[in-house]
Amino acid sequence: ELAGICDLSSDNLQRAGSATPAPRYREYPAMLDAERPDAVFIATPHWFHVDMAIEALRRGIHVLVEKPVGVYGLDVRRAIAAHEQARRTKPDLVFAAMFNMRTEDHWRKIKTAVDGLGRLVRVTWIVTDWFRTRHYYASGSWRGTWKGEGGGVLLNQCPHNLDMLQWLVGMPDRITGFASLGKYHRIEVEDEVSAFFEYRSGAIGHFVATTAESPGTNRLEIAAENGRIVFEDGRIVLDRNAESMLENIETATTPMDKVPHERIEVPFEREADNPHRALIENFAAAALDGTALVAPAAEGLNSILLANAILHSSLNGNRPVDMPMDEAAFASELKRLIGAS
Repeated sequence: ELAGICDLSSDNLQRAGSATPAPRYREYPAMLDAERPDAVFIATPHWFHVDMAIEALRRGIHVLVEKPVGVYGLDVRRAIAAHEQARRTKPDLVFAAMFNMRTEDHWRKIKTAVDGLGRLVRVTWIVTDWFRTRHYYASGSWRGTWKGEGGGVLLNQCPHNLDMLQWLVGMPDRITGFASLGKYHRIEVEDEVSAFFEYRSGAIGHFVATTAESPGTNRLEIAAENGRIVFEDGRIVLDRNAESMLENIETATTPMDKVPHERIEVPFEREADNPHRALIENFAAAALDGTALVAPAAEGLNSILLANAILHSSLNGNRPVDMPMDEAAFASELKRLIGAS
């Protein structure tokens, strides 16, 4: 049952009023106190996410928050701490994030395949199909600004991709970032990014994203000792080596022959329903019945730290950032950018 709607925009509230008799509010604490809902769904500009989540969690209200959970690491940690504190009196309190890509079958199949390929060698994700126009950035005064969004393509479009990246192959140990601010759009924040990842195992990674390419590319390629997996154009292609290529380097008796491999197209279920709906249903089931969450909000911290580290590196002359990063230093940089917003 829809218990209430809150928005700062009078026009939005008026439109909502024509669609539902649910009470309307302009101040969210007033709505929480008056309606005492079982759960809230936070779908506001990024900077509101943490404080709104904390206010709801303190009242024992289940929370589903849109991505990103917050703008920077230290802020997200406040929300995580508030959830841990609230669970001392309400252990079943649910705090989830809208990482709806986690509900899709092809990502689960890719995860299973990656886990079976042995030692990671390289991960490359070119995700440049996030095309946005001037009209998009003009659709809200908060868009494209440090004060309103706290970031650009990394924080608005790519949290899903960064969440998937860390879920599939783990967090890198060093990040070098190259971010262009307002290169193709009249905005303050980054609209083109390239990042280089280094992993303790010796593996490397590349992440390329922009809101300025059309038609753009979305290609994920993961190479490991026992083969390679590629996801592009709705197909999962797995090349499985007959033996470890790293072992073959040392034991082969020929100079250039590649390791024999088998190519397989991995089948997966193509979801008919909206993945957003699937995640909302999972959130409701967790609140009602204790079903395991697909996307706990605390797991949203890693995607934020990846985005923060890429930008932190870029803002400091592309200097490599060791992980865990200096979150306080980045928070200070972000405060400076907001001050000039």
